[in-house]
Amino acid sequence: QVQLTESGGGSVQAGDSLRLSCAASGRIATRRTVGWFRQAPGEGRDFVAAITWNGESTHVTDSLKGRFTISSDLAKNTVYLQMNDLKPEDTAVYFCAAYPVWGRFDRRYVANWGRGTQVTVSS
Repeated sequence: QVQLTESGGGSVQAGDSLRLSCAASGRIATRRTVGWFRQAPGEGRDFVAAITWNGESTHVTDSLKGRFTISSDLAKNTVYLQMNDLKPEDTAVYFCAAYPVWGRFDRRYVANWGRGTQVTVSS
């Protein structure tokens, strides 16, 4: 089994930055990819970004490119989501997700979920 624990959420002002962390434990070798989703109140859970553990491959959803970046630290078994120039519409619970393979980012292919961390952006 794989356990994912998010941290780094909080309440910020528009234009601020936050860095979310996802610490993984357990049978990490069975999960090639780690990603982030977000879910705003009353909305579905949307894909944000993903990365392979070795950092060689990354993918950020088009609408967030330029503001959000994803990185990994294999030595710490941790994946980061750097969020810059935050906007009120970025307000959501952010979930860490682990996939067994690379390239299939839909939530149907997620094998493990974290419990989420709240990000609130005020104008």
